[in-house]
Amino acid sequence: MSTQHGEAASYDVRAVQDRWRAVWDDLRPFDADGTDQSRERRYALTMFPYPSGDLHMGHGEVFALHDMLARYWRLRGYDVLNPIGWDSFGLPAENAAIKRDENPATFTYDNIETQAESIRRYGLSFDWTRRLHTSDPEYYRWTQWLFLRFFERGLAYRKASFVNWCPNDQTVLANEQVVQGLCERCGAVVTKRELTQWYFKITDYAQRLLDDMEQLEGKWPERVLTMQRNWIGRSEGAWVDFAISAEDGVKRDEPVRVFTTRPDTLYGATFMVVAPDAKLAAELVADDHRAQFEAYLERTKQATEIERQSTERPKTGVPLGVHAVNPVTGEKMPVWAADYVLADYGTGAVMAVPAHDQRDLDFARTYDLPVRAVIDVEGAEDPAVSGIATPGDGAYVSSPALEGIETKADGIATIIARLEADGAGEGTINFRLRDWLLSRQRYWGCPIPIVHCPDCGEVAVPDDQLPVELPYLTGSDLAPKGTSPLAAATDWVSTACPQCGGPAQRDTDTMDTFVDSSWYYLRYCSPQSTDGPFDPAEARRWMPVDQYVGGVEHAILHLLYSRFFTKVLHDMGMVDFVEPFTSLMNQGQVINEGKAMSKSLGNGVDLGEQLEEFGVDAVRLTIVFASPPEDDIDWADVSPSGSSKFLQRAWRVAHEVSSEPGADPADGDQALRRTTHRTVHDCEQLYESRRFNVVVARLMELVNATRKAIDAGPGAADPAVREAAEVISVLLSTIAPYVAEEMWSELGHAPSVSQQPWPTVDEALLVEDTVTCVVQVKGKVRGKVEVPPSISDEDLQAIALAEPNVARHLEGAEIRKVIVRAPKLVNVVI
Repeated sequence: MSTQHGEAASYDVRAVQDRWRAVWDDLRPFDADGTDQSRERRYALTMFPYPSGDLHMGHGEVFALHDMLARYWRLRGYDVLNPIGWDSFGLPAENAAIKRDENPATFTYDNIETQAESIRRYGLSFDWTRRLHTSDPEYYRWTQWLFLRFFERGLAYRKASFVNWCPNDQTVLANEQVVQGLCERCGAVVTKRELTQWYFKITDYAQRLLDDMEQLEGKWPERVLTMQRNWIGRSEGAWVDFAISAEDGVKRDEPVRVFTTRPDTLYGATFMVVAPDAKLAAELVADDHRAQFEAYLERTKQATEIERQSTERPKTGVPLGVHAVNPVTGEKMPVWAADYVLADYGTGAVMAVPAHDQRDLDFARTYDLPVRAVIDVEGAEDPAVSGIATPGDGAYVSSPALEGIETKADGIATIIARLEADGAGEGTINFRLRDWLLSRQRYWGCPIPIVHCPDCGEVAVPDDQLPVELPYLTGSDLAPKGTSPLAAATDWVSTACPQCGGPAQRDTDTMDTFVDSSWYYLRYCSPQSTDGPFDPAEARRWMPVDQYVGGVEHAILHLLYSRFFTKVLHDMGMVDFVEPFTSLMNQGQVINEGKAMSKSLGNGVDLGEQLEEFGVDAVRLTIVFASPPEDDIDWADVSPSGSSKFLQRAWRVAHEVSSEPGADPADGDQALRRTTHRTVHDCEQLYESRRFNVVVARLMELVNATRKAIDAGPGAADPAVREAAEVISVLLSTIAPYVAEEMWSELGHAPSVSQQPWPTVDEALLVEDTVTCVVQVKGKVRGKVEVPPSISDEDLQAIALAEPNVARHLEGAEIRKVIVRAPKLVNVVI
């Protein structure tokens, strides 16, 4: 384990890891209590992993940072809930099962056990009694139960629409799962397909999702809040109703309703554009234009939304053979189908004001449609001539109802008032946010607990029949067929209607895995609950989460959905808070050689290999010390071997202490004691502000000071050296738990150091006896003097001017001014 005292002494990293893992398994020091009313509680949560393989460097980073805070809170005396589980449904397991001709559970649970072993090895302070897996029937029973509560409240519904379709994975994707027109999972080009799917009505909560962000200001990264605000996309404007001219032979009693943020430009609307994949387009197209329209629709389906919205792409479209009537001018405007308009924006139709919108102008110039400027933007050319739209503000022109109005706000209000008076529209608020598409044509997911009856329609599975468990399917049963693999499990699909008892069929889609992860943090509070998804009393005890740690890639998907779920549960009376995560920390990435790690670049770093070569503590310390938590870490620029040397140096300090436990440090080296107590004081502030890398720096300084006291000062028998070594051990336990336990044992204490209280600071030792004051003459340092921290400006000036070197530089000079900043600076201007 170790050799003789002195610099040659060392400890066996692997033996230390094996020894203390066994002790922790026996002591279970990290289990949350929750019953001790005298202790304040803290809930530390890290985004739970997906079991696609063993832990990688990204896991190593997020777990190290998260664990540092959870362990700090324990030292501070809090009762800490720090649970672990797995987001264990999902497409990768299904694809692996197809390749291996097995059930996805085999791949999933094998990987969970692999990760669990690695997590234990990594020395993380999780409460394993609360472990959960979202693919366990006892978990997804309650996911189904929650779905049914949403269904009862009208928040879960089914409709037919064009959806994002991944032709490779043969499944639907939510808008958030399409990145630059590609499937976020496999990279295939996403197309459109019309399907009947399940949705959660998250749009009902759009305004509340915005308003409640006030509670998160200063506690969540600002960029995350900005991303959510942009995704929700609140905009004020008006609904404008355009009647369809009966002269075109299309019988439509209902007007076409269009949303616009600039109703004051209605006088400049010269045509209407409808998304070709919106149902409205198929309803409006005249018979003699239908063939041309349908051919264009098929071409549109091949383009991604990113491509359709690109400003660089030439504008295309086809006329629908009908006209809309402008409600303020009475003019008939041609209606076109064009792919630069998206079906899920408003009603899928926009009024085109080409003079003041560049996309509309490009389209108008392509098809020789009218361009009419209604805002005179100072210094701008006529868009009909220049080809450059003028979206800015200015005086209204060619707009009779707006003559003399000077501001955009007044112009918008005037037009809205007219529309409302004429029954041709109304002021409104619109959101970019769309309802959450949750249906997936997959097997390895939570079954949707709905039965389709030819007589009763959509019928909820009774609560006492939950969970609706997945049938056992393997390999070829799961191969993509364009429909859910569950559709072929006829014995499972065929069932009796819970309402009438007649023959019916189960819903064959499964839920998006983001449904599972939208409430898991609540299940951790009472994972054994059988009366509901969680015990409301336990949720009140622990929730909301005090600190959530995870990647910024979940800023829109997971975090927005979790916030939505929490608000619904609040409305159901199940929780008494509206935001699930009080504070959020996004860690950076671990990169290598300036780039993200990838097999193709050959710059991958294997976490397991790093742990084997340098030991757990050295890897954890390297990650924490490398940068502030939110910054990226370039593994090519760090030194695990250097971390290992520091840890050996820290251990030797404890190993060489020769005073007895309990020795009074009051008579020891006061300079070292001041350094020790200042370190404890400063580290508390650094932990609270999440400046974890600086905590490491301060510990390194304390180790150096203690080493100096041993080698050149009072020596290893000084009680102040023991005090410093004990402080190093306690504070280091948050970062390098194995060596910290070993140090604590070397110092003669029983385990576990993680259960020790935060060191008490003697405030008297924080008061400095003297301060070094810098004296400048004409901007250059000419002297330094040691003075009391409480010295007055007058006394400091007198001492500074009398300093011999300063006095020499002032001989024969005229002093114009003396600037005194007691106790650290005097600047003499001559």
